[in-house]
Amino acid sequence: MAVYKLTTPISGEAVRKLSIGDIVYVSGDVVTARDQAHRRALTYAKEGKALPVKFEGIVVFHCGPVARKKNGEWEFLAAGPTTSARMDAVTYEFIEAFKPKIIVGKGGMGVKTTEAAKKFEAVYGDFTGGAGVLAAKAVKRVKGVEWLDLGMPEALWILEVENFGPLTIAIDSKGNNLHQNVAKKVEESKAKVYKMLGIST
Repeated sequence: MAVYKLTTPISGEAVRKLSIGDIVYVSGDVVTARDQAHRRALTYAKEGKALPVKFEGIVVFHCGPVARKKNGEWEFLAAGPTTSARMDAVTYEFIEAFKPKIIVGKGGMGVKTTEAAKKFEAVYGDFTGGAGVLAAKAVKRVKGVEWLDLGMPEALWILEVENFGPLTIAIDSKGNNLHQNVAKKVEESKAKVYKMLGIST
């Protein structure tokens, strides 16, 4: 396990160095996006419409933040990660279309996202669930917010962050998936235990 500090825009070379289990801290630009934002962005791309943000080389954070306006400026109160499996069905297409380098969320992602990470040189990083205040503390400035008509949790929040993390690399650009590896070991261990106990499945 290695620890990396990266600054956006993140290069393919930097991504290739990362392996599952590595810890990453990011400074620079992060954009939040959940289900509705993913779908709208892909619809815009298909229709040839310009997007209000550029995702290439940055971090996309599966997050529904809690924010408030204070003295005319947005302030993040909490920025906990959203369960990333919700975005799994569209993430391959999203990475292919927009080329973000790091996807961040919680709970892991599946085979198609793993394939996209390998093909387009991206990684998926786990952020600890329930640590929304920790994530919010890394936000130095809200640079802007788009698509607020979708609601605060679903909008695109464009953030300037410093040492955002720790992110545990759970999918790397080599085709490795930490969550799938753990699940496989659990099933293998379970089969051995059942056999020891004389339990048939």
